[in-house]
Amino acid sequence: MRGNWGLIGHEWAVNLLRGRLASQRLGHAYLITGPPSIGKTTLASRLAQAINCQNPDQAPCGQCRACQLIERRIHPDLEVLGDDGVNIKIDAIRDLQANLARRPFEAPYRIALVLNLHNASLASADALLKTLEEPPAEVKLILTADNAELLLPTIVSRCQVLPLRPVPLRNIEMALVQEYDIPPDQAVLLARLSGGRPGWAISHAQDEDQMAWRGEVLNSIIDALRSTYTQRFSLAEAIARDNQRDRILELWLSWWRDVVLLANETRVPPVNMDRAADLDEVAYRIDPDDALIALKAVRRTTEALGRYANARLALEVMMLDLPRL
Repeated sequence: MRGNWGLIGHEWAVNLLRGRLASQRLGHAYLITGPPSIGKTTLASRLAQAINCQNPDQAPCGQCRACQLIERRIHPDLEVLGDDGVNIKIDAIRDLQANLARRPFEAPYRIALVLNLHNASLASADALLKTLEEPPAEVKLILTADNAELLLPTIVSRCQVLPLRPVPLRNIEMALVQEYDIPPDQAVLLARLSGGRPGWAISHAQDEDQMAWRGEVLNSIIDALRSTYTQRFSLAEAIARDNQRDRILELWLSWWRDVVLLANETRVPPVNMDRAADLDEVAYRIDPDDALIALKAVRRTTEALGRYANARLALEVMMLDLPRL
């Protein structure tokens, strides 16, 4: 496995963990935080491989039985929760605790990957806390969450926290070109759209349908600016029902940020650079203050939905704040 454990960016985290492994000072629990698609799950998996790698001088080698079984999530001494993105139930935590109480079957350590811990119920998180407080000697816990502030402070305090930040866009561009054979122009676009999230860039590079879906969402924004309120409310209802609602609003945010920057004649290049003509038209035809009002409306709606507000009502209010072309 290449020098940075196969990750794009986050060299500081890899170097820290590699040093802890070499000096045998690895903690019993790590919490890896950062936005979706930043590399949390990849780093967690690599750390699990490194801990039980059968070639410690090259850990994680990616070639030994332990590394390969962990990569496929079928190692007998590996427990994985939360990989499906759904809420982690307390029964799953209790099953995990029972499994961790057993001695390792074939590796030095039993490892628990608890992914997306921010999706755990309060009762589940409280149950996990007991394992963090009194971990078995032959157990390592690796947790991930979008934000440490979404977790119980008592859980965070019992872990060594590795906060992952957005990766420089140039690093993502180079990786896409060199490792995924993406044309340079497309790599530049994907890197900008990713916002420094390697996983986002890779998944969209490998799946043309995702980029086509993105195009449809951006088209719907422009259509909304030319629509009646009745048509806008129909769009609000459709977004409210869509299971990709959060991703849709993320695109709306990036679009209106670009419009605000262009309307105010800044020199910051747009994120959605492949839609420059559409952005220029909107920025030219609406007042800069109206662009800012729209951006704030989308952001306010995103925050409201994060507090479990009525989705349809919140989106309808957002539609009222959009300018007209």
